[in-house]
Amino acid sequence: MVDVSSQSNLRLKAGEFVEVKSKEEVLATLDQNGCLEGLPFMPEMFRHCGQRFKVYKRAHKTCDTVFPVRSRRMSNAVHLETRCDGSAHGGCQAGCLIFWKEAWLRRVDAKSVAPIAIGKAAESLPHDNQTSCREADVWNATSSGADKPRYVCQATQLPYATTDLKWSQIDQYVEDLRSRNVTGVAILKGFTFQALNHLKNKRFGIGRIARWLYNNVSPLSDGIPWPIRTGSIAVDQPTPKQVLGLQPGELVRIKSYEEILRTVNTRNRNRGMVFDREMVPYCGGVYRVLKRVDRIVDEKTGEMLEMKTPCIILDSVVCEARYSECRMFCPRSIYSYWREVWLERVAEAVPARELSTT
Repeated sequence: MVDVSSQSNLRLKAGEFVEVKSKEEVLATLDQNGCLEGLPFMPEMFRHCGQRFKVYKRAHKTCDTVFPVRSRRMSNAVHLETRCDGSAHGGCQAGCLIFWKEAWLRRVDAKSVAPIAIGKAAESLPHDNQTSCREADVWNATSSGADKPRYVCQATQLPYATTDLKWSQIDQYVEDLRSRNVTGVAILKGFTFQALNHLKNKRFGIGRIARWLYNNVSPLSDGIPWPIRTGSIAVDQPTPKQVLGLQPGELVRIKSYEEILRTVNTRNRNRGMVFDREMVPYCGGVYRVLKRVDRIVDEKTGEMLEMKTPCIILDSVVCEARYSECRMFCPRSIYSYWREVWLERVAEAVPARELSTT
């Protein structure tokens, strides 16, 4: 593995343009497990070599879902507008946003229009046959076991490619601003919500006042209702099911928050699937079905999970980490999973102004 210290701190910001280095250049940065600083370079990423992308967000922090959900700090990495297609990981359909180490990228001029060939020839680099990573090593590192494989991917390895990050470490929010991940207004609204929620949880008898302020002072909530409420169905009682048979490309309207709360139990679950507070901003919006999901890699075990009932992923509907103190403004943008009972099919002729974009 070559020394990448001089290449790995580009300090990229959201909106900048980069080129993914050639396969040979990337391989020269990896150890024999196909990793750089504990982060795997996955086979699904090879197809992006030689291509140019806009930086989606700086991945200076992320959420770890392997151990109890927590925030973690990552160094010298960004998210591009690229997601994993799961082709090297048993057809996993999670569609995770890919992490890119800056050592795998080079900054380019946004005004440049020169085409870049996929898989362009590598620059002259030393390639030690005894120590350098090969493409086969990257593929071999994706799983272990034959009968019931355990998959290894960026999501399963996040705890080992990151360090601890407490919500109270202020420098992370400074970096959110500096990197253009989040606006100052969004940060102000996030901290206002956390302050009101903290007062409510302290049981000072002002919980209703805090919720009223949030729901009725529009600059605080953007018109989104207080996102921490629970369903009324007892945990030991069945929750409703609906089969719409939705297919990619169809338009749906997400039901109102009130309607969805009537379909989940007091733990906010419908047949095991959580309706998360980060899904509340999308209630009432119209979106296009991206895919039906029935298999995903369990990030905790690496095993493939087969869903009894497929769930739905909607285009551009992702977690924005607005309301979760332990991972506030995490840029990972995980897709939200939706039960069909939370959705309703709408006509293709829906007016363009009703089609949600956020």
